[in-house]
Amino acid sequence: MTKENHTTLPEFLLLGFSDLKALQGPLLWVVLLVYLVTLLGNSLIILLTRASPALHSPMYFFLRHLSVVELLYTTNIVPRTLADLASPRPRAISFQACAAQMYVFIVLGISECCLLTAMAYDRYAAICRPLHYSTLMSLRACMAMVGTSWVMGIITATTHSSLIFTLPFPSHPTIPHFLCDILPVLRLASAGKHKSEISVMTATVVFIMVPFSLIVTSYVRILSAILAMTSTQSRHKVFSTCSSHLLVVSLFFGTASITYIRPQAGSSVTTDRILSLFYTVITPMLNPIIYTLRNTEVTGALRHMVKRQVT
Repeated sequence: MTKENHTTLPEFLLLGFSDLKALQGPLLWVVLLVYLVTLLGNSLIILLTRASPALHSPMYFFLRHLSVVELLYTTNIVPRTLADLASPRPRAISFQACAAQMYVFIVLGISECCLLTAMAYDRYAAICRPLHYSTLMSLRACMAMVGTSWVMGIITATTHSSLIFTLPFPSHPTIPHFLCDILPVLRLASAGKHKSEISVMTATVVFIMVPFSLIVTSYVRILSAILAMTSTQSRHKVFSTCSSHLLVVSLFFGTASITYIRPQAGSSVTTDRILSLFYTVITPMLNPIIYTLRNTEVTGALRHMVKRQVT
């Protein structure tokens, strides 16, 4: 009987928001609206950075790839979440589908970490080493950074998934979440849990903190360069080119740190779901808005494209 109860079964039960009946209806429409805005905003960024010659620079090359990651990231999670919100009862997800969702989730999450780091390095090279910028940020170098981002994501996802989904699970596993995230699934494992949780969480913290540390280092040097400038206008111009990226970094790493690095003892299921909803649904919508509204080059390219279409 014990052996049977701990055999890996083909499906989990995703709780989603089924315990919050009054919120399911309004949340369904809010998530749907946010998802549509996310699709539109990130698709627009991809289109603009490809079509406008003014946006054919390394910074927008990385921004285009970041938008691709955001589109895939939300599409991996939101359609399933919408279906769950439309259902009055929790819906099952197969073992393979849960593993696939987590794998893609980790690949894209780590890739985004690395892309944001590459964007910070681009700003450092442009501001602190302008004479070497064309060499440091050549097309080959940019493509290598993007490729490395995907490779790091794949390595991390393969390691995490192998550790988690080779563990035995109870006979009726219920995930108190709306997606197959690392911690909720790992907590269901009934053997080797402590050792695996330490390994997975150590790796997660490393892959969050190392990119974040590199970004902080880049911006410390950028700040030093800004303070050394004598012209107020030059300072304002340089800072405006970094402000959008800084805001996106703060949103992404802030929510990731709260979710994965904070002590788990005092956390609640509702708090975990709200935090996850923010960084999986809301943040991907905010990123293109931030880069569009706070960037004169992007707004100029958008205005030019609209004017050309109208003409």
